[in-house]
Amino acid sequence: MFPTGTRANNPPTSRSFSNFIYMSEDIRMALKPGMIVKVHQKIKDVNAKGEEKERIQIFEGTILAIKHGKEAGATVTVRKISDGVGVEKIYPIHSPVVEKIELVRQMKVKQARPYFLREYKKKLTEVRQVQGVKKTEKVENPLVKKEVVRMDEPVVEEAAEKTKE
Repeated sequence: MFPTGTRANNPPTSRSFSNFIYMSEDIRMALKPGMIVKVHQKIKDVNAKGEEKERIQIFEGTILAIKHGKEAGATVTVRKISDGVGVEKIYPIHSPVVEKIELVRQMKVKQARPYFLREYKKKLTEVRQVQGVKKTEKVENPLVKKEVVRMDEPVVEEAAEKTKE
């Protein structure tokens, strides 16, 4: 868990050390843009009989913005790319629906709200697609000669005769 007090501004960044932020604590100073976090959200499922079942859904992504810092309505915007499509969710920090926020990794970001990350991933995928070889193209080497095997000739007998000699 994150410490409270003066060190709350500098959370540990070790990958092996798992950090949990529980909603009961004062976390407005602990969350920062650029952090890769897992948000544990409570979801209620209703089956055909009308029974409610509560489960926890995990959303892992990068924090883009933290708004309304000290207010009760403070929100955090988390973005991830799922199947090539960017997905953003806005979570109210002090909501009982958000159970905890787990820090996965902290990245170095110079902006307070790094919205440039929205376009950054798209540009990278476009560059990879342009530089890669298209799957539909077939490249044949003209120097390689193709051997044609006729079905009326016994191929197995010729191979056996060559091994005996």
